[in-house]
Amino acid sequence: MKPIVSIIMGSTSDLPIMEKAAQLLNDFEIPFEMNALSAHRTPVEVEQFAKNAESRGIKVIIAAAGMAAHLPGVIASMTTLPVIGVPIKSSLEGIDALYAIVQMPPGIPVATVGINASLNAAILATQMLALGDEKINARLKAYKQGLAQKIVDANQQLSKIEYKFKTN
Repeated sequence: MKPIVSIIMGSTSDLPIMEKAAQLLNDFEIPFEMNALSAHRTPVEVEQFAKNAESRGIKVIIAAAGMAAHLPGVIASMTTLPVIGVPIKSSLEGIDALYAIVQMPPGIPVATVGINASLNAAILATQMLALGDEKINARLKAYKQGLAQKIVDANQQLSKIEYKFKTN
């Protein structure tokens, strides 16, 4: 089994956040890899990873980083693969990481999700992959229908709650 999604984090301290992305990809039966790489501590390894990812079969990269959060942008500068950045809340409530990832220069886009939102990063990666894979597309549609059903169920539960002035 060869990975088609790569989850990269600046440090293994990001793992508790990135596990949600890993779990969703696992649930969707999408082969993935997980690695820790640092734009500042292992720049040579980051460059090797980014320049070789496509030839290894990677189709989407999810890159998480906190504080200065250069990792997603550095990776995006060295590949034409889509890179999804996950800002990690580690200082300044994660706003520093969010700004560092989302404010990329022209020509080096990084799709950016919310602070600590690795689940949304995995869903976005899945949506990208679903464009060319009917099995993933079917799983994604079922997942989205499940989200809608949760709201329908919640409204049914709310309808059973009674208050003197509640009208529904």
